[in-house]
Amino acid sequence: MSPITSRPGALVLAAVAGLMIAACGSASTSSTPSTAAKPKPSPALVETKTAMVDGKSETVLASPKGLTLYYYMPDRGGKVTCTGNCASLWPPLMLPSGQSKPTGPSSISARLGTVANPSGGTQVTYNGWPLYTYVKDKDAGDVYGQNVGGKWFVVTPDTPPAT
Repeated sequence: MSPITSRPGALVLAAVAGLMIAACGSASTSSTPSTAAKPKPSPALVETKTAMVDGKSETVLASPKGLTLYYYMPDRGGKVTCTGNCASLWPPLMLPSGQSKPTGPSSISARLGTVANPSGGTQVTYNGWPLYTYVKDKDAGDVYGQNVGGKWFVVTPDTPPAT
């Protein structure tokens, strides 16, 4: 009796092992197209929403969480000036690591850009204005930051360049 057939189940094990080896070494002849993973597009960093601004319905730019985006008049020229305590009340919209450029609806995407944030990272801009949210805005459509101190304003698709 051979060593393989002398033990119960050994013949089955040998057959399964042989099939596995054959399967691993065989070339696929399937005509099924490759299902290679396609890179996912980056999620939109800037969206457009409708909100009541100064008593009228406006299209405003919003963060991925739906929060209204603002620009700060001292940032004219595209330089980030809201840092430290200011940035704790007005969190900057930052570009996620690994993403090379901000994304948004086609109607505004050409005007999206970035600027280096002095606290580190890359901040998203619109028409050259660094973008921020406001801590008092809790829900999509809130615009509590509009005209705060006469320096903070809601960003709309019509916001003029920061120059």
